[in-house]
Amino acid sequence: MNWVIEIDSVPPLPQLTDVVFRPFRGESDYPHFARIITAFALGEGSGRVETAEGIAAGYNHLDRCDPEHDLLVAEIDREPVAYSRVWWDQEADGPLLYTQVCFVDPEFGGRGIGSALFIWSEERLREIAAGHDAPDKQFQVFINDGNTAATALIRGSGFEPVTYAAEMVRPSVDDLPDHPLPEGVEIRPAGEDQLRVIWEADAEAFRDHWGYVEPTGSSYAHFLAVPYRDLTLWKVAWDDEGIAGQVRSFIDTAQNDEHGLRRGWTENISTARRWRRRGLAKALIVESIRELAGRGMTEIALGVHTENPNGAFDLYAGLGYEVVASWTAYRKPL
Repeated sequence: MNWVIEIDSVPPLPQLTDVVFRPFRGESDYPHFARIITAFALGEGSGRVETAEGIAAGYNHLDRCDPEHDLLVAEIDREPVAYSRVWWDQEADGPLLYTQVCFVDPEFGGRGIGSALFIWSEERLREIAAGHDAPDKQFQVFINDGNTAATALIRGSGFEPVTYAAEMVRPSVDDLPDHPLPEGVEIRPAGEDQLRVIWEADAEAFRDHWGYVEPTGSSYAHFLAVPYRDLTLWKVAWDDEGIAGQVRSFIDTAQNDEHGLRRGWTENISTARRWRRRGLAKALIVESIRELAGRGMTEIALGVHTENPNGAFDLYAGLGYEVVASWTAYRKPL
């Protein structure tokens, strides 16, 4: 059969054989999305393993995205094989951003599904943007550099690279430097009653970073819902003014089980401006690696904006983290 679309008032799709496009069906789709994302990541050479719980943590608390209208699923023989989602954001002191993400199970690649979803997503974003009065509107997409097909599609559609990110892994927990906390700060155990202030301190620390979007109540709800939260792994430093810096580590048990890893993540690293370039982040990372090693982890990972203005990439490289994957952020005037 030829393509079928079961959603009203959306942009037209190209003809595809044996593909049905349908709208979002709620939480029953989450296991399908997790399966598709995990297969897609493996096809890109990434070890990401998604779960239905992880999808729920994000999709139950979306900002500026109505999945009933802003998400499209592709099926073959009634089995979801790909999907795309769009949303928009206001970058602080910057443009309105219209972002799309698309995941295709590699088993069903080469059939034009990704291209069809890309076309649908861009047109849906144009419809959304038509209701916004702003001088600067930009399409945005993030692509794993290992995905040559997606890179060619994006570049061929007029997108230009604007900045870069990487996943880094420290392949050992040994040979850690002895780097004490700077004088004037101390690490205190994190408690559930401190979650709001910890989240607010992290958001404030990133206010001057590329692509910053003002957080909302939904952002905080997402923070509370994210899986693998273990406050006993967190290293939060305080001074007499409040939170000076933090590393909110976690252990992704789904990824470790799937790939036979013992990997911990030193993520959500931030430092208050008054403590930048004084060695606090390095000290907190070292303490975090020690904590993860004590839980049996043998390698440590993180993600980083490689053009971070505060030298984060060089800090992590100096601590023995190595780049294992890279991403490019692309934008195009709308």
